[in-house]
Amino acid sequence: MAKYLLLILFVSISSFSKEAIIIGLDADLSAVAKGGGIAIQRGAEIAINEINENGGVLGRPLELISRDHRGNPARGKHNIKALAKNPNLAAIIGGVHTPVVLQELELIHQNKIPFLIPWAAGTPIVDNGYEPNYVFRVSVRDAEAAQVLLKSAKEAGHKNIALLLEQTGWGRSNQKSMQKTSVDLGLNITYVGWFNWRQHSMKSELSRIKDSGATAILLVANAPEGATIVKEVASSDGFENMAIFSHWGIASGLFTDKVGVEALQQVDLSVLQTFSFLSPRNKTINDYVLASYKRNFDDTVTAETIPSAVGVAHAYDLVHLLANSITKANTLDKEVVRSYLEKTEPYSGLVKTYSPAFTKDKHDALLANDYFMATYNEQGYLVPKLNAKK
Repeated sequence: MAKYLLLILFVSISSFSKEAIIIGLDADLSAVAKGGGIAIQRGAEIAINEINENGGVLGRPLELISRDHRGNPARGKHNIKALAKNPNLAAIIGGVHTPVVLQELELIHQNKIPFLIPWAAGTPIVDNGYEPNYVFRVSVRDAEAAQVLLKSAKEAGHKNIALLLEQTGWGRSNQKSMQKTSVDLGLNITYVGWFNWRQHSMKSELSRIKDSGATAILLVANAPEGATIVKEVASSDGFENMAIFSHWGIASGLFTDKVGVEALQQVDLSVLQTFSFLSPRNKTINDYVLASYKRNFDDTVTAETIPSAVGVAHAYDLVHLLANSITKANTLDKEVVRSYLEKTEPYSGLVKTYSPAFTKDKHDALLANDYFMATYNEQGYLVPKLNAKK
């Protein structure tokens, strides 16, 4: 693998005489959501290598500069300021955490930097009030996620539902959309519970949920807290028939390792997703990205085992959408590039065929029809429900 990466580096240097076009990455690469951050980084790198092998953009190579915010908004803002100073910067890719992204929006718009979001799902990230709006997302949108999660719960026969949400802007974004959607669907929210990052037990919240008469939990959590909740549901009396419908934050870290495969099999757990290498929408690109991932990062992965697949896929498509927009704009002027992102042409990507991805009035490329529910199979891998028994 090292020889291959050196060859790519040599080809990149020798094939281009102009300075690289920089794409910044600001994500958690070493803390609780590093699984999602690393997936985003790898998806972007696969797309960048592919584009460079085909001549780059405007005759220049692309280069990814990564900065680790560790889930800390202050670090995130520091990273945005540092990246903004690079005269060759074309755009910044964000990470998993909605609270970090929300804190960065003012700097993004002050510096007029296209901000590409491959994971963070908070509705206010895109509905941010800025005009012009520099945020473009290929990811879940919380307002749309609520529809899919609650419809899934209703279809499974649940009428009384509790919300269990992390105490952040992401949790509050979901509370608002879930409460509205529950009214639209005629469902009863019996209890709204909150928890903090790094909280070590949720037993008191779970006890209140049980006492409220709920038969299902709508969960908004990242991997560490999600693992705590699922383990305690699995080990507590009175939860044998409690279903959990989870937003996708639990898939951004080492969730299976923290819970254990045995405990996972004891809980009726469904997880929101947008993409799986097991169910390709574009087989040619699907096979290419999977092969590139194996060649560059981990030759043991399969379509079933690739970690945080949505982060890989969303970042890959976003880089291509950006490159296409820069090419059409024929300039690196960020204001012009932003305007061309709003008029992207149809593009057949890894996640879907975008027709188009963005318009002036639509900066979310994926909506409810693009989401599905997945579950953990007997080996502990997250798979679409139709593939769960395979």
